[in-house]
Amino acid sequence: MKVLVAMSGGVDSSVAAALLLEMGHEVAGVTLRLWGGDSDSGCCSVSDVEDARRVARTIGIVHHVIDDSDLFMDKVVMPYVRAHIDGITPNPCIECNRHIKFGSLLERAHRLGYDAISTGHYARVKRNEDGSYALLRGDDPLKDQSYVLSSLTQGQLRSLLLPIGGMHKGEVRKKAASLGLSTAGKPDSLDVCFINSREGRGNFLAKYADLHEGEIIDSSTGEILGRVDAVELVTPGQRKGLGLSGGRRYALSVDVAARKVIVGSVRQAYEAGLQLRGITWTGDGWEDAYRNGGKLLVQTSAHGRVRNASYRDGLVIYDEPERIVSPGQTVAFYSYDFPAMVLGSGIVDHGIAENEIASVRGLVNTARQ
Repeated sequence: MKVLVAMSGGVDSSVAAALLLEMGHEVAGVTLRLWGGDSDSGCCSVSDVEDARRVARTIGIVHHVIDDSDLFMDKVVMPYVRAHIDGITPNPCIECNRHIKFGSLLERAHRLGYDAISTGHYARVKRNEDGSYALLRGDDPLKDQSYVLSSLTQGQLRSLLLPIGGMHKGEVRKKAASLGLSTAGKPDSLDVCFINSREGRGNFLAKYADLHEGEIIDSSTGEILGRVDAVELVTPGQRKGLGLSGGRRYALSVDVAARKVIVGSVRQAYEAGLQLRGITWTGDGWEDAYRNGGKLLVQTSAHGRVRNASYRDGLVIYDEPERIVSPGQTVAFYSYDFPAMVLGSGIVDHGIAENEIASVRGLVNTARQ
């Protein structure tokens, strides 16, 4: 099989390329130049291109560099900025996967005659007996990255190889060292590759948008409890960084237009469900299978706790109330019967309170019977 490996310059994609070569595939590497600004994340900086090129030379494969910085700016960076302006907390890594790695790169690979692409993600793709494909969790529970791949579809899974998904991180580093790869001891990358850790999120956003001071309002009394330097940087569910004393207070909602952050007690920082948008399914026909109250598991962050829930027409209903999830975050769906299998994902539009969801919960319970 002719495979194009997305080599980020890290140890994981380096070993992925080497393993595919050992399996007998015709392998070429490609590094995407995505961010032209300052970066220290070890993901898409100039030094990462050189690291990937060095590994390709060591294992004896062709290495290409593709400049996708304009698309990255259009599909990942600016949506990230606009989301914060609207009081939404986005997940740029998932959007990069959606639009860049498994969008633009996959289309380009097919045009160039490659059968598949590969990455160094800790997840697995399994071909089922009926010819369909399943996305599964990686074997290393500490490194599992199925959450950030949960927006992939059958068409994308069909053309994806994930050779390190059955390995643990220690095994990957040991394999890299045995092959003499220069990336064997390279630290893991950070989450947001285009934000330098020295400048932080606030200073980055300030380059592209105005940030506004805001009031912190008590949800019960309406009293002004304090101020924040930038309402655009406050995330619903946040407790630290609000500068409040006298008990634990959580950001319940953020109104950027009104320059207000509404806070409340820990009891108020729970919700009964989530209204989602932008829903995708990894399996054909699964939307119909789950839309009337299907039981599933959900995960709301890359390494977050798995929660029991039901799905009904774009609505996730928890079995028990859970902590607030910020609008803009991704919710990954996993099979209730086969917890390692990814069913799909959606993006949080808003949370649903218990009194708002009671009637829907009744419909879901009826559908299950």
